[in-house]
Amino acid sequence: MTLSLSVAIGDYDRMRPLVDGAVRIDAANAHFMLLEPEEIFFRAFRHAEFDICELSLSSYSMKMAAGTSPYIAVPVFPSRAFRHTCTVVRTDRGITKPADLRGKRIGIPEYQLTANVWARAILEEDFGLHPRDVTWVRGGYESPGRIEKIAINLPPDIRVESAPEGATISGMLAAGEIDGVMGPRAPSCFENGDPAIRWLFEDPTAAALDWYSRTRIYPVMHVLGIRRSLAEAHPWLPAAVMKAFEASKRLALAKLTDTSASKITLPFTEENLRRARQTMGDDFFSYGYAANRPWKATRSRRRQGANAFPYPPLPVAGGTRAGPTSRCCAAATGRVPELDRGDLHRWRTEGVLRLHACHPRRGRGPAGAAECAASRHPPPRHT
Repeated sequence: MTLSLSVAIGDYDRMRPLVDGAVRIDAANAHFMLLEPEEIFFRAFRHAEFDICELSLSSYSMKMAAGTSPYIAVPVFPSRAFRHTCTVVRTDRGITKPADLRGKRIGIPEYQLTANVWARAILEEDFGLHPRDVTWVRGGYESPGRIEKIAINLPPDIRVESAPEGATISGMLAAGEIDGVMGPRAPSCFENGDPAIRWLFEDPTAAALDWYSRTRIYPVMHVLGIRRSLAEAHPWLPAAVMKAFEASKRLALAKLTDTSASKITLPFTEENLRRARQTMGDDFFSYGYAANRPWKATRSRRRQGANAFPYPPLPVAGGTRAGPTSRCCAAATGRVPELDRGDLHRWRTEGVLRLHACHPRRGRGPAGAAECAASRHPPPRHT
């Protein structure tokens, strides 16, 4: 039997071999939709429209913590980014260093966006700026009226207010009504070269490299989700999905390495690729658990607002079923929950929650979730 799957992902080079058919998901006929992340997330979390899709890490964490996620993730990370470029500020507000944001009003498209979670964590851990030290003004970048895609329950000392009716955070920043903007995209006033707007970090690349040298973390923005009911019905599927996405990424990197002709419309590709590998290793855009052990949860991410924020890594698929007690993930409690089935094995090592998935009747091995599932649940042959 061949599964028919709807797959919604961003248009990235690492996805192209899958979209073009150079790589296939075993025993599946995948129909790909290349969409913007915001559309994918809204449709996935509001209506669960896709079988497999890219998911916001922070939103997925919240839904898992609440026990309402229709998806369960595999350790494929479609988007990763350093977020020292996440914040822009006005030049006339006396902001010369991150700590100067204390007492300021900062625009945000949504509080719980993964990019903002990482940016706030960096500001608190490196510069002592707690989220309660800032007033957050929520609104659309260029269109008014944006709201949180998922309801959040913040501590009472975190101040979030909505932008005035009809206002956008880009327009408010340009008019001087707020002091800065934090988010995954730069506001149009910055992109248009407004001299009154600059990055918070004078050299964000140098700041990110310094941060990486101390943490060894390349921040994950998005995970890949599989519809929970599909993972339960077809225990081999998560491993097949991870195998295909890993192969697709490997082909994309091989093309990028061939510098006989430029593969992307950007100068200095070869130099930057060498620099990335020298700094971060050959598999710098790594999937799976073993390569991502430095990805540790920090105390500040938990303090940013109860169960609204990631305590990575999170529950993943592999022939698993999360019961009612497993729904309280570490994003909410920082504890390893008990399970009502023997198919998830969790433990802590150096404060990191790790998870392996095995079939409860097939034994328990040291392999990671997808590898374990693959060894015990080979996919059927194509028919």
